Amino acid sequence: MCTALSFVRDNFYFGRTLDLEYSYHETVTVVPRSFPLPFRMLPTVNRHPAIIGMAYVQDNYPLFYEAVNERGLGMAGLNFPVSAKYFPPERDKVNVAPFEFIPYILSTCSTVGEARERLKGLNLAAISFSEQLPASPLHWMIADKTSSIVVEQTADGLRVHDDPVGVMTNEPPFDSMLTHLANYMALSPEPIENRFSFPIKAYSRGMGGMGLPGDLSSASRFVKAAFTREFSRCGESEEERVGQFFHILGSVEQQRGCCRLKGGDELTIYTSCCNADRGIYYYTTYTNRRINRIDMHKTDLEASVLTSYPLRTEEDILDQN
Repeated sequence: MCTALSFVRDNFYFGRTLDLEYSYHETVTVVPRSFPLPFRMLPTVNRHPAIIGMAYVQDNYPLFYEAVNERGLGMAGLNFPVSAKYFPPERDKVNVAPFEFIPYILSTCSTVGEARERLKGLNLAAISFSEQLPASPLHWMIADKTSSIVVEQTADGLRVHDDPVGVMTNEPPFDSMLTHLANYMALSPEPIENRFSFPIKAYSRGMGGMGLPGDLSSASRFVKAAFTREFSRCGESEEERVGQFFHILGSVEQQRGCCRLKGGDELTIYTSCCNADRGIYYYTTYTNRRINRIDMHKTDLEASVLTSYPLRTEEDILDQN
C-alpha cells in the first residue's frame, strides 16, 4: 500500500511512498522529448514533454509508478486491489491500458484541466503489458499547481473525483475516504481546550490531535497525511520545502516487521518528492535516508533514448569525528 501527496509552497511538489514487500529494481527514469511512446490501441506519440519519474523499465518501456512532466503535471498510480475494474476494449471509447495510462496523460497534457478532457470517453482497458506482467489494479492521482483529481475505474465505470485534500492512499474508493475524514474534522494542532464546566488540566502538549490515527491501514494513512499536510509549516528555501515534504510522508511510512504478509514484510521501499516546476526528482530509500537529487535538465532532453538512475540503497552515515 502507498500514499501520494501534492504540496504547493511557491513551487509545486508531488510524490509518494511505495509500500511493498518486494522490489522490481525500479529506477529514476527520464523520458526525453523525442523518445517514442507507443500505445497498444492508439497512435505512437513521437514528440511530447519530457518526463521524469520512478519506473520499472521493461523492454525499453517505462512502467511508471509516478512521474511529472516538464510542464508541471504529476501523476501517480497506487494499489486499488478490491475496487479496480478494467473492461474489454470498447469501439466507441479511447482505450488505454493501465500500464500506459501515466505516459498517455503526461505525454499529451500540461494541466489537470487538459487531463479532465482526455478522460472523457476513456476506457481503462483490460490489457496486460505481458503474460509475466498482468494489469495491476490501480487508481491514480493527477495534480498540478492549482488542483488535484483522483481517477478510479470500478464496476460502475470511470469516475473523476476532485481531491481538495491533496492526498491519496488505497482502498476504499476516494469518496468514502473523504466521508471518513469527517470523523476527524475537530482535530487541531493547537493546545486542547477544556469544554467541560469544571476545571480539567491538560497533561501533555499535542493533545489537540488526540484521536489522530497511527496505524498503517489505508484509511488511517489518508487521515494522518491529510492532517500533517494541512498544518505543516516549512521555510522558504528549496531544501526546507523538500525536507518538509519528506517529513509529511514520513508520518505514514512503514517500518519492517509492522505489516507482515505471506510474501514478507511490507515496508516503504522508497519515498519521492518531485519539484514539478523545476523538473527535479528527490528520493530516499528504506536503507538510505539521505535525500538524493536528479535534475532532468542535466540530461539530454532532446535525445531519443531513456536515461535511468538506479536507486541508492546502502545506508549513508556521516562520520563527524
